[in-house]
Amino acid sequence: MRIKLWQKITLTIAFFAIALVGFMVRLPSVFSHSDKEMHTLFYFLAAAFLNILFARRNLLIHAIIFGLLYIFGVGIEYVQQYSNTYLHKKIHGNFDPEDVHANLQGLIYFSAVWLCYAAAMFIWNSIKRKDVAGNTTSIKQ
Repeated sequence: MRIKLWQKITLTIAFFAIALVGFMVRLPSVFSHSDKEMHTLFYFLAAAFLNILFARRNLLIHAIIFGLLYIFGVGIEYVQQYSNTYLHKKIHGNFDPEDVHANLQGLIYFSAVWLCYAAAMFIWNSIKRKDVAGNTTSIKQ
């Protein structure tokens, strides 16, 4: 069963609504020592989620997802900073360039895995095509 485009978009909106709430609340102190690792892991998994849904092995769509997730990460940091000003209450920390760097690391790590997968699938499909073409010609002879 294939997922329809509107279902993919609905899943994505729900996922990012939950993520937005998650990024706007302060983490319990138990997690404060692993904040950067959690940023890296979230962006790695978010990239995986979106690439599985939308990109498959399309490099252009992968690059668009990478860029949009990076912009989302920077935007979240600005929203955290300005929410303190607008709400006159500190619900989260300030803009943290280290968080943006951790977000970018997660995206780069996923891209490395994705590029290896895409290259392996390209090579595999090339071998299969050559094998099928080779079998076809031998049958005709």
